[in-house]
Amino acid sequence: MHPSSPDPGFATREDHEACREAIRQGSRSFHAASLVLPGHVRKPAYGLYAFCRLSDDAVDVEGGSFTALARLRERLACAYDGQPHPVSADRAMADLVRRYAIPRTVPEALLEGLAWDAEGRRYDTIHALHDYAARVAGTVGVMMTLMMGVRDPHTLARACDLGVAMQLTNIARDVGEDARAGRIYLPLAWLREAGIEPDAFLANPVPTPALRNVVARLLRDADALYRRARQGVAHLPRSCRPAILAAGLLYAEIGRELERRHALDSVTHRARVGGKRKLALLTKAVALSPLLSSGAALPALPATAFLIDAVTAHPLRAPAPEINGASAQFLRVLDIFERLERAERYGD
Repeated sequence: MHPSSPDPGFATREDHEACREAIRQGSRSFHAASLVLPGHVRKPAYGLYAFCRLSDDAVDVEGGSFTALARLRERLACAYDGQPHPVSADRAMADLVRRYAIPRTVPEALLEGLAWDAEGRRYDTIHALHDYAARVAGTVGVMMTLMMGVRDPHTLARACDLGVAMQLTNIARDVGEDARAGRIYLPLAWLREAGIEPDAFLANPVPTPALRNVVARLLRDADALYRRARQGVAHLPRSCRPAILAAGLLYAEIGRELERRHALDSVTHRARVGGKRKLALLTKAVALSPLLSSGAALPALPATAFLIDAVTAHPLRAPAPEINGASAQFLRVLDIFERLERAERYGD
C-alpha cells in the first residue's frame, strides 16, 4: 500500500503523540536527529521507536522474562494480522508493517536479539557481537530505510552498518552499567587477550588500562562502520539525509566524549553529548548531506545479510514522497536550538 493512501490506518492522532513522547523521553539524541526528518517519515519513525522501546522495556521490567518475549511475539503477530493490541505503539506498528511492506523477519529478528539478552548470552568474538547488534539495531536501520521508500540492497547494507555501529557505541559507553547488572557485551576473546578474566571483571568492575584498550578497540570497530554507513546516506531521499547523517554524527560523538573527557573509562563514567554540541553536529549534518557521495559498493556485513535478503524476497514497493528544501531543514535545525538548550537543564 502506498503511504499516501487515504486509508486512515489503526493509529490515532493521540497514538502518534504518545509515540513522539516515548522518543522524547527515551533518547534525546534520537529525538534531536528525528526533528530534521521530513514529517512523512518522522511520524512513523516515532511509532517504530515506541514499539522498539516497549519491547525492550517489557523484557527489562520482567527481568529478561521469556514469558514477556512470548507476549511480544504474539503482539507482533497481531500487528501483522491487522488486529493490533489496544496500545499506541502496537497500532502504530500495525500501520508501519502494512504501509511500508516490512518483512516480518526483520522485527522478529529484533525480538530474537532481546531473547539473547534474556538468556544472558555473551559474545566470544567481534563477529558474534555483530550478530547481536544486527538484531537489536541493524533491524531498526532496515525498517527506517524502508519507511523512507528505499529498498535497494546497497543502501540497506549501509543502514545496517549504521545500526551496528550505534550499538557498539552503546556497549562501549555502558560497560560499567552493564557489569553492575551482571552483563558483559565486550568480546570475550578481546578481554582474555588483554589479560582480563570476564567473570572476575564482573565481580569487581574496575577501569584498568587493559580494559580501556578493549573499549578503544570497540570504538575503532564502530568508527569503521560509521564511515561505511555514510556511503548509504547519499542514496536516501534528499530530505532524509540530514537526519540520518546527524544520527551517525551524534552517536559517534559519544565515543569522542568517552575518549576526551573520561579517558575511555566507561565503568565509573557515562559519556554524554551536551546540547550545544548536538546543535553543532545537527548543523554540520545539514551542511554536509548534499556533498555526500556513494563511493565504491561494499558488501554487507555477514551478520546483517539475512535482513537484506528478507527485503529482497519481499519486493512490494512503497516509495515515500520526496520533499525538497534544504533551507526549510536548516530553519528546523535553528528551531531545535532552544529545545536542546532547555533539555540540557535536565541532562542529555
